[in-house]
Amino acid sequence: MAHQDGGWRDRLEAGRARVALGLRALGRAAADLLMPPLAHDSPEATASAGLTPDAWSRVAFLEDPVCDGCGAGFEMDGGVFAAPRCAACLAQPYAFARARAACVYDEASRGLILKFKHGDHQPFAPLFARWLSRSAAPLLDEADAVVPVPLHRFRLLSRRFNQAAEIARPLARGAGLDYLPDALVRQTHTTSQGGKSARGRRLNVRKAFAVSEEGRRRVRGRRILLVDDVLTTGATAEACARALIEAGARAVDLAVIARVRTARELPT
Repeated sequence: MAHQDGGWRDRLEAGRARVALGLRALGRAAADLLMPPLAHDSPEATASAGLTPDAWSRVAFLEDPVCDGCGAGFEMDGGVFAAPRCAACLAQPYAFARARAACVYDEASRGLILKFKHGDHQPFAPLFARWLSRSAAPLLDEADAVVPVPLHRFRLLSRRFNQAAEIARPLARGAGLDYLPDALVRQTHTTSQGGKSARGRRLNVRKAFAVSEEGRRRVRGRRILLVDDVLTTGATAEACARALIEAGARAVDLAVIARVRTARELPT
């Protein structure tokens, strides 16, 4: 009898939860009708908060097949016998094991990212996190924790927020992974990577990153998903990955909003 009573109560609670969910959805629909959500890239209203149809159509999202090492899109699907990595990654692998990007870094995506990065337009953060939850799904499935690429405190003061951290936080929460915002620290205030050659970028960040004492304890033996905004030469991500691996991380993967299509000369 007690078992039957318990089952009745469970069904009642489940019914209440469904009603509450339906009422919340109805409330959101009514609010949208009275005050429609705005697109992040425009003051015009949209069906749901995000991008206007024009901006959305111009973003070149990266779909499989992509290189497992750097996330670059392959021009064609080579089938089951094709190499999983591009020639550059086969010849000289990155320090990070795998990478995924949501889209190509070009004229369409660059304006959105720069508005987020330098325009203090933080509503882009959950949108970009949703993009990464899709493009980096294979990496999230195997990750133990998520770590954002850090900013030096001087740059953080001027920018007021770390764009990588703003993406990494909802990404980790949505995937049910540990979020470690302070595991990596930027110990030197480097100049901007923009306009530098590949070698210049590597030299600029070679000793820029370190793992905190608490970070060492939390990354040791774990597979880390590193999050940043843009991948060009990979110098920053490599420096971060090396620091994490030296601190005992089992492996490091990389997820970024965008990456240059093929060559690595487009400045960020």
